[in-house]
Amino acid sequence: MTEDTKEVKSLNFLEEIVENDLREGKTGGRLLTRFPPEPNGYLHLGHAKSICLNFGLAQKYGGQTNLRFDDTNPITEDTEYVDSIKADVRWLGFEWAAELYASDYFAQLYEFAKKLIQQGLAYVDDSTAEAIASQKGTPTEPGQDSPFRTRSIEENLELFEGMKAGKYPDGSRVLRAKIDMASPNMHFRDPVIYRIKHAHHHRTGDQWCIYPMYDFAHGQSDSIEKITHSICTLEFIPHRPLYDWFIDKLDIFPSHQYEFARLNLTYTVMSKRKLKQLVEEGHVAGWDDPRMPTLSGVRRRGYTPEAIRDFCERIGVAKRDNLIDVGLLEFCVREHLNKIATRVMVVLDPDPIKVVITNYPEGQTEELSIENNPEQPEEGSRNVTFSREILVEREDFMENPPKKFFRLAPGNRVRLKGAYIIECNDVIKDSEGKVTELHCTYVPESKSGSDTSGLKVQGTIHWVNAATALPVEVRLYDRLFQVEDLSEAEGDFKDHLNPNSLEIVHAFAEPSLKEATGTYQFLRKGYFCLDSDSSSERLIFNRTVGLKDSWAKDQKKK
Repeated sequence: MTEDTKEVKSLNFLEEIVENDLREGKTGGRLLTRFPPEPNGYLHLGHAKSICLNFGLAQKYGGQTNLRFDDTNPITEDTEYVDSIKADVRWLGFEWAAELYASDYFAQLYEFAKKLIQQGLAYVDDSTAEAIASQKGTPTEPGQDSPFRTRSIEENLELFEGMKAGKYPDGSRVLRAKIDMASPNMHFRDPVIYRIKHAHHHRTGDQWCIYPMYDFAHGQSDSIEKITHSICTLEFIPHRPLYDWFIDKLDIFPSHQYEFARLNLTYTVMSKRKLKQLVEEGHVAGWDDPRMPTLSGVRRRGYTPEAIRDFCERIGVAKRDNLIDVGLLEFCVREHLNKIATRVMVVLDPDPIKVVITNYPEGQTEELSIENNPEQPEEGSRNVTFSREILVEREDFMENPPKKFFRLAPGNRVRLKGAYIIECNDVIKDSEGKVTELHCTYVPESKSGSDTSGLKVQGTIHWVNAATALPVEVRLYDRLFQVEDLSEAEGDFKDHLNPNSLEIVHAFAEPSLKEATGTYQFLRKGYFCLDSDSSSERLIFNRTVGLKDSWAKDQKKK
């Protein structure tokens, strides 16, 4: 591919805007975006889309991105969330130009608010929250002026300073912008821009007892930082005129807001409030539960940042909300793990069948070499031990198999992965008729890598040496919800939790996993990673994703 043909993908609408602005010199030839999370919870996959978009645009066009925490609500915010957000952004592979906080601008925002009062564009309102809501009217009926709307500039300044000084209790007064109570845009109907909250702030302590509302803090913070492209999700479209109004009236740097469709995934909730409910009510084990769509959750499950960035690239940037199939995300994860995962053998059946190879010498053990990853030959191979007694999955044997069953059955031959061809000769059962052992014979000339037997078999199964098998715990995670589109589901969203989203099994692994550190493909089973709950005495592996999309197939059967 030449330089001339490398760029074949069409630009998304935000890239077109940026390229046009840069070409026309609208931003002075510079690009500065920001990612503005509220530190009141852990980031989820929807935030990953926004992170990749903001940082990706800056990277593509030689700009920069600020990480700015919208910490204007001290009651819900915590440094725990700040730390987790920074860790997630870095894990995704991005580094910010500056780490900033809306609280850095509290003094400046306060002065902005006073300027609006001095211009006759803001007033202190003593109405209750219920009264203010009632005054707003409806989308088809105009609102009504507050009885406090005609206060003088001098009185408003005095009252606002009193609010800042802590003279009044929470909820007793607010500062509202004075715009138009009859505006068709509900956000223009004298929005609240400051409220009283006597609460300890995670950064400013007890210095402030009034805090700006998001609509006031957002645009002004963008302007203070001289953000050129303020990228938000579609729900902020009605807020954009207010964003522009504040900037215009304050006569400050004209940042511009642009909107894109948020990420909605099938079988997933993408709401920090709902995710917090799941955590606090004990439906999951925490924000980093591997079933959660949080970045800490998918990281613990074994998703890679490369896979998530690939997913965000594939879904693109749209102007209209849509529902993305979670199967696409799983495909991206599978594609990347296939390239990097070490292949190992693990018998997931907690009650495996013992196979005794009757013509293999008793007491003999040999080392077999098995490749670590056929996709990456440079990763070399590892040795596994082979002996007379091995363990196999119970599902890999059938006493009376149907046609095209190419695994173990009386008289059938099968290859043991990396080892020999064996033939099942005898089936040993207990008093209740349960199969306890298979007696097989092996073909000495059929050793993998040096097979001179001339035999052809259609099936290959995995196994572990019975003498050295390593007991491990495996957590099989499935989708957290049973309903494809939770926005359309009736009742409470928690009514649709999948009761089978976690199955814990005790399995038997090859000994190489005793030193497990990375990502693995359990042959014929799926991709797995070591869980953070693991210890040297108790190895725990999480299923990241299956080898193929079995969910879609299962749903079609129902």
